[in-house]
Formats: sequence, structure tokens, C-alpha cells
Amino acid sequence: MATEKTYAEINEKIKSGRAVVFTAEEIISLVAEKGISEAARSVDVVTTGTFGAMCSSGVFLNFGHSKPKIKMQKLWLNSVQAYTGIAAVDAYLGATELPEDDPCNNNYPGDFRYGGGHVIHDLLARRPVKLEAIAYGTDCYPRQEIETIITLDDINEATLFNPRNSYQNYNCAVNLGKRTVYTYMGMLKPDLGNAHYCSAGQLSPLLNDPDFMTIGIGTKIFLGGGVGYVAWNGTQHFPGIQKDTEGKSYGPAGGTLSVIGDLKQMKPNWLVGASFLGYGATLTVGLGIPIPILNEEIMRCVSVTDQALYAPIVDYGEAYGQRVSGNLGFVSYADLKSGRITVKGRDVPTAPLSSYSKAREIAGILKSWILQGNFELTEPVKLLPSAKDNIPAKTLEIRGL
Repeated sequence: MATEKTYAEINEKIKSGRAVVFTAEEIISLVAEKGISEAARSVDVVTTGTFGAMCSSGVFLNFGHSKPKIKMQKLWLNSVQAYTGIAAVDAYLGATELPEDDPCNNNYPGDFRYGGGHVIHDLLARRPVKLEAIAYGTDCYPRQEIETIITLDDINEATLFNPRNSYQNYNCAVNLGKRTVYTYMGMLKPDLGNAHYCSAGQLSPLLNDPDFMTIGIGTKIFLGGGVGYVAWNGTQHFPGIQKDTEGKSYGPAGGTLSVIGDLKQMKPNWLVGASFLGYGATLTVGLGIPIPILNEEIMRCVSVTDQALYAPIVDYGEAYGQRVSGNLGFVSYADLKSGRITVKGRDVPTAPLSSYSKAREIAGILKSWILQGNFELTEPVKLLPSAKDNIPAKTLEIRGL
């Protein structure tokens, strides 16, 4: 008989301390030993995790009103500008924003130290942050400038809202060119000098629910060390199946999540500002999703291994910047994690930009929360678009005015 469970049944087991929970790494050996059917009957939840740079991240901030009141026209936090075209004392600080005098703003390929992601981390660590704002002044908001020191606890609300996190799958980046290139995939040496990838593979949330059978609007998640929720599909959400030129399937493509949570209850070790040489600032985000085992098909998905998951190898040299197809085939995450792969007959060293050990830790923390009865699952009010919805990718075309 096929196994069928409901969210209510699983949550009742969580509340009574009877839930059986495995991480996505642990479940692999259980399925190998017991099989899909028996594992689906005995396990209630499988937890996932990922920890890596997620540029499309940021925080909505409400500072409260000064005396006299000010309608902030421009705002800087530790010299990093936040967007203020929302309301009088509301702002959105993006993780990739840089100070106006940062050398990267002048196309200088050197290092830099600080950006929006670092400000978010400093706020979360309860460090003092310098606030500067200017305004044009109105009858109801007469103040025209303000400069002060704030901490996260001085702010009314701080809502982490990340428009595009937890890419379902991502490229393995190489460089076929003759010069070093500085990218969001790190520094890539010329002539296939190295290869970078950025996924937790078999632990990664969306690779364990490739058809979005359980993840949707309202899904409760681990976000930044606290509790968050899936708010919508992420920007650039293009779920689908990767295929080579001969039509062979290589698994999930590029679904994404938009996520939200209260910054004040998160932890600084799970939201960390980062700098990429010659590229810019970003925010490293810890994110984990519990997957309810409602049936055997979901168990089949969560038992996926690195040997069966593939990333496309993409040239980030001249081809990438010019939007020329640079696909050089596919490589398994097992091979990527081995430290060396073969590209065009060459032996190429690999390195991850995300942390598998941190992903494992996130999945473990989420597992412990569930086992302790502190984290029940939420049934989505609407599942996210999947490959069957056939969402076409759009590109920006340049037209005359």
C-alpha cells in the first residue's frame, strides 16, 4: 500500500515527540538499506541546508521618527547607501550596495572591505552603526539632516527580505580566456586554471524537492539562524530540466525562493557579509528547509545523491560577459567535491564557494528543532511554479527611444 501522510498528522507527531526526522545526508543510507517504500513509511521529515553567498538579499528597516521629524531622501549606514523611496523613515538596504567611494565603483579590480551585507551583519551582531540622512524638508517633516549612532535594538522593525535565494542548481564556472577574470563565482584563472561551484548538492533544499511538491508560499524555514518563511518564488525562477545538445537530461535547473523573516531573532554567524575580489559585496546566507515525507515520490526525491546531481560547466571568460553560449557539458557534484574534474581533456582543480559543512550543520539544527517540538511544519497556501509550468526566461533587449 502506498504511503500517504498529511501535514496535520506529521505535526501531531512533532508535538507529541514521536516524529522521525533525518537530514538529507542521513536519509541516503537509510533508503539504500530499507528501500523507498519502507523509508517513506518510517520517516516523517527530511531536513536540508545550504550556506553560501546570495547577492539578492537585503533588509527593510524602519527607524522611527526623530524630533523634529524627517522624511529621509538619502540615507547612509556606515557610508553604504540604502534606498529610501518608500516612506519617511523606511528604507531597504541591499546586500551588494557599496560605498560611493569604493574603488570597485571605478572598475578597479582590487580588493574592497565593506558593503551592504557587512552592514546587515554588523546590525545583527549588535554593533553600533552610523546613520546619516538628508532631506528636502516639508511642513510635516521639517528636518533636513540627521547624523546619529544606532544599533539593531534601536530600530522599530528590521525585516530580512531576500528576493532571490537558494538557487536550485548553479553553474560550475571556468575560464577559457587568456586573462584572469573576477566574477561573482570568484577569481577564475585563465586557460582552465581552476573551477568553482556553489551548491550543497545532496543537502541543497531545492534539489531535494525538484518539482516543488512541498515548498511554496508560507513554507516555514530556517533563515539566518532563526525562523523565516517562503514569501514567493524568487526572481529569475526558471524551474526546468537541464539537457545537453543531444537531449539527455541532467536534472533540475534554476528554481529560486523569495524569503522573509525577522532579522532581530537571527544569528550573526548565519548571515555574514562577504567581499569578492574585483566583483563586489554580498551576504552569505544560511537557509534550511524541512521536507515532509507525504508519499513515496517525495522520499525518492530526498534520497538523491551527489553522484546523480549535475551542474553545467560554463565559461565565464569572454563568452559569459557577451551572452555567448559557453556550456561545456555537465559534471556531477560527486566529481566536483572530489577536488578535480576533466574539462576539454584537461585536469582542472575545483573549489566550492558554499560550505557543505555549514549546510550539514543547518540541516542538523533544523532536525533538532523539530525533534524538540519547537518547529512545526506549515502547509503552503500555494505551491511554487515547477518545470511543468514551462516558464520562459526573459532577456533585456536594447531598443531605441
